[in-house]
Amino acid sequence: MPAPAPELRPARLVLPDKTPPPEPFATMPDAPHDAEVECRDAPRPTLGQREAVTLIVGIVIGAGIFKAPAAVAGLTGSPGWMFLAWTLGGALSLVGALCYAELATSHAHAGGDYHYLREAYGRGLAFLFGWARYAVITTGSIALLAFVFGDYAQQALPLASLAPAAGATVYAAAAVVALAAVNLAGIRSGSRTQNWLTFVEVGGLLLVGGVPLALAAGGATPSPAAAAAAAGGAPAAFGLAMVFVLLTYGGWNEAAYISAELRGGPRAMVRALVLSVALITALYLLVCWAYWHALGMAALAASSAPAADVLRLGLGDAGSEAIALLVAVSALTSINATMIVGARTGYALGRDWPRLRRLARWDGARGSPASAMLLQTAAALLLVGIGSGSGDGFRAMVEFTAPVFWLFFLLTGIALFVLRRRDPARPRPFRVPWYPLLPLVFCASCTAMLWASLTHVASQSLGGVNAAWIGVAVLAAGLLLLVVLRHDDGQRAAPAAFEPEEKRR
Repeated sequence: MPAPAPELRPARLVLPDKTPPPEPFATMPDAPHDAEVECRDAPRPTLGQREAVTLIVGIVIGAGIFKAPAAVAGLTGSPGWMFLAWTLGGALSLVGALCYAELATSHAHAGGDYHYLREAYGRGLAFLFGWARYAVITTGSIALLAFVFGDYAQQALPLASLAPAAGATVYAAAAVVALAAVNLAGIRSGSRTQNWLTFVEVGGLLLVGGVPLALAAGGATPSPAAAAAAAGGAPAAFGLAMVFVLLTYGGWNEAAYISAELRGGPRAMVRALVLSVALITALYLLVCWAYWHALGMAALAASSAPAADVLRLGLGDAGSEAIALLVAVSALTSINATMIVGARTGYALGRDWPRLRRLARWDGARGSPASAMLLQTAAALLLVGIGSGSGDGFRAMVEFTAPVFWLFFLLTGIALFVLRRRDPARPRPFRVPWYPLLPLVFCASCTAMLWASLTHVASQSLGGVNAAWIGVAVLAAGLLLLVVLRHDDGQRAAPAAFEPEEKRR
């Protein structure tokens, strides 16, 4: 006789009033191997708006603002066109920030760009982005910034027992290890460090901006040659000037990687992006005004270190030491912020691919993707070691991957159109105003930067090989790894690698 049905007691197995709420992202359908990934702990809203703003500002404001204004002054030739270039750069960044605000609020995820590309185009294309970013772009940026810090630290506090290059390498490696330890201690530790570093960095820029005011209060005026140079001129190559400007503004999109950890709901992300871009634009305009007012257009265009020249006018020889400290702090600020957001790409990759599942381990107590952070640190230290032997060759190798970055940046902009068309009913707490005009402007600016970077890279060589092949090599390596991962995933009946996510639900 069959067992009586009442013995199953289904009603006693379901206790809705006592069932704990689901963990964020633990049951989302974007992780095909959730049963295998230790995802009981996942990203939770722990960051405030201040932490988000300091993170964005810290990533964007790097060494570029200490060098790029000289190149922009030389290319534009007049104050009006120079300030127009920097204002336009801020406006275009704001347009892009509004596009990302819609993506980040409607598709909040620790994977950021990776997740948007996955939703729009499928796992395969998203993997190529994640591979290029995690293996080269992010880790290479950390290593390059570490060398910037090491060079200035070696000048300020030289390690007498070592050659200058070796001393700079030791400082670079120490910076990577120290900041990795800070971030492995938890997101709160990393964000507090980011707050203080960003405050010091912004304070230094305000100091640069205040020098002309102090000179004017003391009765000092620009030299006749400087004043004359500031009066005339016409734009010589405005498009190329915009390349330098937009590169200096780059990095605000990294806010997408903390969208799942930001308190205050979707509006908090919108406010953080808009406030950050507005603050950065104001600081850049202030600093460029200080350069121009203190040096004049001709001297600014000819300067290799305009910030040092301005501080030398106001502080004397102490100005050189002050600017060295400011650049070193800026490098540390960008390294710390890049570590925070970069490791989250590895976390997103681990959630998608069984072979990489260890990267998806999230330390819930500390709010950190611990495994991805450790691997990112190891890769950055490896690149520091490579860079100590190859010097400019390593720097060029990383910089020549810029076309890859702009390609995926453009695809992310297009993803906004794809996702709106594919899923029009999806709740969107924030929508880009003046759609589709502003997203088209953003995509057009990305296309222009992609073309400019391709033109630059195609005209360069590294070791006798055209530099354009570096980006191709990075993507080709990613394709080979993708084939391996798909083969490993084949027995699990995983979705097709390039099948858009929405079609698989």
